[in-house]
Amino acid sequence: MAKSHDIDALNIVMAASEAVPYVKTGGLADVAGALPVELAKLGHRVTLIVPRYRGFQTEGRSLREIGTIRVRTAAGFVDATLEEDVISVGKAGRSVHVVAVRYDPYFDRAGLYQGPDGDFSDNLARFAFFSRAIIEVLAFLGSRRREPISILHLHDWQTALAAVYLKTAEYDRATIGDIRTLLTLHNVGYQGIFPGSQFFEAGLPADLFTPAGLEFYGSVNLLKGGILFADKVSTVSPTYAKEIMSPDGGFGLEGVLASRRDGVIGIINGIDVVSWNPKTDSYLAANYSRTDLSGKAVCKRALQLELGLPNCDVPLIGVIGRLTPQKGFDLLAEIIPELMAEGVQVAILGTGDRILEDRFHSLRERYPQQIGVALKFDEGRAHRIEAGADMLVMPSRYEPCGLTQLYSLRYGTIPIVRKTGGLADTVIPYRPSTALEGRATGFQFSEASADSLLATILLALKMYRDGEIWTSIQQAGMEVDYSWKHSATLYVEEYKRLHAR
Repeated sequence: MAKSHDIDALNIVMAASEAVPYVKTGGLADVAGALPVELAKLGHRVTLIVPRYRGFQTEGRSLREIGTIRVRTAAGFVDATLEEDVISVGKAGRSVHVVAVRYDPYFDRAGLYQGPDGDFSDNLARFAFFSRAIIEVLAFLGSRRREPISILHLHDWQTALAAVYLKTAEYDRATIGDIRTLLTLHNVGYQGIFPGSQFFEAGLPADLFTPAGLEFYGSVNLLKGGILFADKVSTVSPTYAKEIMSPDGGFGLEGVLASRRDGVIGIINGIDVVSWNPKTDSYLAANYSRTDLSGKAVCKRALQLELGLPNCDVPLIGVIGRLTPQKGFDLLAEIIPELMAEGVQVAILGTGDRILEDRFHSLRERYPQQIGVALKFDEGRAHRIEAGADMLVMPSRYEPCGLTQLYSLRYGTIPIVRKTGGLADTVIPYRPSTALEGRATGFQFSEASADSLLATILLALKMYRDGEIWTSIQQAGMEVDYSWKHSATLYVEEYKRLHAR
């Protein structure tokens, strides 16, 4: 709802199971940390709700207790403490209010979703509790601020039940008002599926445990519930929004998503253009820009030294990410001998499947002068590979959005990607026509096969040897704006459409 002095401002509440700078296991945390800040910069009032885990980072923060809420659970009501942090945004006195829900029996654990033995067995109860707590925080904020909330923006299965509660158990709750919900799906492969015997933990009527509700082949599917009950569903790229409606991309939910076809949109994630900026990046041996790429050669030499590779003028291919078949890195491992015969160097950074880790280790031992491997994630090294590599390979079998290719574009490191999800949406493939028009920003291949990947890398190597074409592709990529400002503006447009209903 608009403030009296700003008729266009919205009161937005966002809820996520993780967010930087507090706690992170994956890309969800980056989005949940960055998007609220950009929304606040656009003049909207934004509150972010997160669980207060044991590993919650408080250094440099000023969390203070602001109240207590009573939350319904399957065993009865329990009290949870609310702690608030305020993040200042820009120079106009704007801010993001972060509300952390503290309930130690569920969140005072070493991990967010799993321990040494795998997923926590009570995850349904934990995130049903968090979803209920979101509703109570809405009521708390509404009473405290006396200002109606316009939009509740939920993320992934961990918060999906909040959309269900608002349309069922909390439908007539006067203190909440007519709040519209948007549910963002970051990766449909993760759905929050639990044994049907645990459905009671959700505190929902039995008639919702049917194929038309949250039942999913005898199990409980929280993401399915959110898709069915949210007012709008978004995902993190337009192409992925289409792919999830097919058997190959929907992971069993393609029918449910197709039934909401008109209510599913795709908005590309943004990136932090302050932290990821080759002009100012403090991790780099030298800084550079679109108009002066000389520092990139310095970064390449420094990266070769760091990885124990010979300092020679050969193409250097970067690999950053989870070493899993989903990311297609098994395809890359398969063609390493052919790439070595081309005289290239490869810099690999990531962790993942033990089989793939061992395979890349073996390849490093086989080609010590051409392959550098670091099987432990290192933020600084990620920046240095982005800056020092000539090209970066992302052969994902599916990729909802992807951020690494966006960093690569910004750093003049040309991405070679499979045509899927956000990779298809963010990389304009090299063709003679797109190169002539100055639009090409990278290379794409369609078939998830080692042969297709190899053919595309060989094409990129051919273009690499043509310095003029290569530089034009670099500069075209570096010119593209993938900051959060653009994405946040698209979200605001969607919020306003929802709010006007």
